[in-house]
Amino acid sequence: MTKINANYQKLPGSYLFSMIAKKIAAYSAAHPDAQIIRLGIGDVTQPLGAPVIKALHEGVDEMANAATFHGYAPDLGYSFLREAIAGEYKERGSKIEADEIFVSDGAKSDSANIQELFDLDNRIAVSDPVYPVYVDSNVMAGRTGTYDAATGMWSDVTYMPCTEENGFIADLPKERADIIYLCFPNNPTGMTVTKEQLQRWVDYANEHDSVIIYDAAYEAYITEADKPHSIYECEGARTCAIEIRSFSKNAGFTGLRLGFTVIPKELKRGGCSLHDMWARRHGTKYNGAPYIVQKAGAACYTPEGKASIRSEVGYYMENARIIYTSLKDMGYTVYGGVNAPYIWLKTPDQMTSWDFFDRLLETIHVVGTPGAGFGPHGEGFFRLTAFGTRENTKKAMERFRKL
Repeated sequence: MTKINANYQKLPGSYLFSMIAKKIAAYSAAHPDAQIIRLGIGDVTQPLGAPVIKALHEGVDEMANAATFHGYAPDLGYSFLREAIAGEYKERGSKIEADEIFVSDGAKSDSANIQELFDLDNRIAVSDPVYPVYVDSNVMAGRTGTYDAATGMWSDVTYMPCTEENGFIADLPKERADIIYLCFPNNPTGMTVTKEQLQRWVDYANEHDSVIIYDAAYEAYITEADKPHSIYECEGARTCAIEIRSFSKNAGFTGLRLGFTVIPKELKRGGCSLHDMWARRHGTKYNGAPYIVQKAGAACYTPEGKASIRSEVGYYMENARIIYTSLKDMGYTVYGGVNAPYIWLKTPDQMTSWDFFDRLLETIHVVGTPGAGFGPHGEGFFRLTAFGTRENTKKAMERFRKL
């Protein structure tokens, strides 16, 4: 008899954003005239920049010519893209070589798949609230123990609370953690760390022989000078950290799918090179992002491409400013929105985050993301994204004023 992976049955409910989509679909079916503004899922709304479009057209033309046609991509990604990425790291003072960069179809895939490198006996530590993929992918692997529905926690996961009291920046774990997930600027809280704060995590990982999985998907949104864009800006990070990045939010590639993971060659555990292990996994399970998309990705590192990204990021950060200042003026307690495109607001009147979700949907037809969906310490908070259009962002704030 065929046996299934029973760990999938342990997952509580649907994936967070699938649950939200179902709620919206049900409400829309019952209220077809409702004009819903979606500030929940972090999907971009602005078109791709001109340098990216130009590269895509050039790539299509190349694929139409036998002399310039491309089939399977190299395992790690095309050298022209990896070298461009490595060049940006070097400009920021981080020593990363092109062959330490693994191109993929996005940060979500990599952040879910990277746990395959590690034994099931490893204990993971996550900030709480946190991007759900980190925990859910470890549940699927069988690494998280049993689930307590009353607390929303897994028995074999170390939760590092991010609260108002600690500025939504987790403290170092009190018990040993083998694999530590960090995301800065943070999704969902929108907060980030200084280089000094991040250095403490690197020192902890090296001291305890731990590995940090560092999600830097939103680094392009950092505006403050004392905030690091990469964990490799910290001394010793090459021996303890894996960094994951995305083209989705900075360059608008949510519909193209492109990202990459950096694993330095010095990073070894149990006498094994994690770089070599990921290369083997990559070659076995992945056939590479399309040539056309990688060509478009390389265009992001040209002077014109960088200018286009600054413009796109600036557009969304102005949306973030509008949301942040509007809500603050209305008396809400709000965080984030300075170094990230997310605004983290406290629900009013001690409402649960799902009750607040329902209230917004039903009364003003605005959608956000309940904080409880990001973990137990997200309860009582709510995430809004700045990825809407300017028109809808302003309209959503006008509706908030009617609450």
